[in-house]
Amino acid sequence: FYRFLAAARARCPRLDVLVIAGNHDSAARLDAPSPLLDGLGIRVIGALPRTAAGDFDAPRLVVPLYAADGRVAARVAAVPFLRPADLPPCSEAEDPLIAGVEAVYADALAAARAQRRPGEALLATGHAYLVGGQLSALSERRILGGHQHALPAALFPEDLAYVALGHLHLAQRVAGRAGLRYAGAPLALALPECDYPHQVLRADLDSERLAAVEPLRVPRHVELLRRPAGGALALADVLDDLAALALDAALPPERWPGLEVAVRLDRPEPGLRRRIEAALDGRPVRLLTVVAHYAGAGGGLADAGTGAGLEALGPEEIFRLCHRRRYGSEPEP
Repeated sequence: FYRFLAAARARCPRLDVLVIAGNHDSAARLDAPSPLLDGLGIRVIGALPRTAAGDFDAPRLVVPLYAADGRVAARVAAVPFLRPADLPPCSEAEDPLIAGVEAVYADALAAARAQRRPGEALLATGHAYLVGGQLSALSERRILGGHQHALPAALFPEDLAYVALGHLHLAQRVAGRAGLRYAGAPLALALPECDYPHQVLRADLDSERLAAVEPLRVPRHVELLRRPAGGALALADVLDDLAALALDAALPPERWPGLEVAVRLDRPEPGLRRRIEAALDGRPVRLLTVVAHYAGAGGGLADAGTGAGLEALGPEEIFRLCHRRRYGSEPEP
């Protein structure tokens, strides 16, 4: 991370760099080198700044961004990921989490408006799950208050020229607004995300308003493949599919694609991975995972509907129930 910041500063010395903490970050660890980074023109905000008395110091969240001619072009209310402990108390009639986040943003935006001058755009950041946001299949969670709450888009008023959002891995607008966006993850963080558009976003400003947003695609140096393309097939069909898979033999090993293989089974296949590895032997690809789809309903023993308590069943009967549940058939002798 620090090597990246140093490289960005060296290559683009006039670039303003602003980083906020997300839900996976240690806020205190990110804030620790702030005196050094501030001196280099790099703002990293891990936690909400506090006064000596412990009160939220909203003006310290306001970050100026400069145009090429040296003038201030925008003011950013740079709000990081908010944890429940960051939020102020609210009335009993309000949802304490959503109302608390709204109060933090209201104070931060009020501080930004107080510092803003005519002609300067008003921006904001956030790391949150907003109502209407499309979740990835595996990688994200609702992160506020036990993963129960989604924040309303109305949290960000219409006078904001642009809001840069983090947390959801799929690049998307929110509430149809051109200036309320998740840029998305710049690389696939789970195999179901291999077809996401990985990018960064460049937002162009015209005085106080948003002029355009341009996606800048992030090159993928290692491809991720999911086979068969249409989903799980029987093992024989999967082996035929892998034999027909076109691969680039000229790629160096560090750039061989990663592969997920999905197989549909109607009974256990203990040698499944070994058979797939044999089909790929000597080919320029890395087998990451084999996903088996079974004919049974899956689920736990409690879903089997026997009506008997666990203590009334012997080990063999438990095994038979689990086998029927998972594979849809009786176990072989």
